[in-house]
Amino acid sequence: MKELTKAEEQVMQVLWHLKEGFVKDIIQKMPEPKPAYNTVSTVVRVLETKGFVNHKAYGHSHVYFATVQEGDYKKYAFEKVIKTYFENSYKSLVAYLIKEQKLGLTDLAELILLAEKHRKRSS
Repeated sequence: MKELTKAEEQVMQVLWHLKEGFVKDIIQKMPEPKPAYNTVSTVVRVLETKGFVNHKAYGHSHVYFATVQEGDYKKYAFEKVIKTYFENSYKSLVAYLIKEQKLGLTDLAELILLAEKHRKRSS
C-alpha cells in the first residue's frame, strides 16, 4: 500500500464518508476554503492511479468510490507511525502518550480494561 499525501488523505476521508460521489460532491463535503474543482479532480485521478479509488462512468461524468477501506489504510498508517517513530514498540508509544500527551491514570486503567476484554474475546 502506498502512503497518501495530505490532500489525498483529505479526499479519501470524504469518499469514505460519502461511499461514492462526483467531484462536486467531494468538494461540497470539504472544509472551507474549498479547493478548486480542477485540484480535487487531479487528486482523485492520482488516487485512482495509486489504486485507492475507482469510478463508474455515466457519459462524460464519473462517480468515484474508494477501493481501499478506511480501516485498512488506518492500520497501514498506524503501523508506519509505530515503526518510524516508536521503534516498532507499543510500549514506547504508551510512554510517549504518558509523557508528552499527559495520559492520566484513568486513561491507562481504561486501556488496560480494553486490552483485557480484547484478550478474553480472542481466547
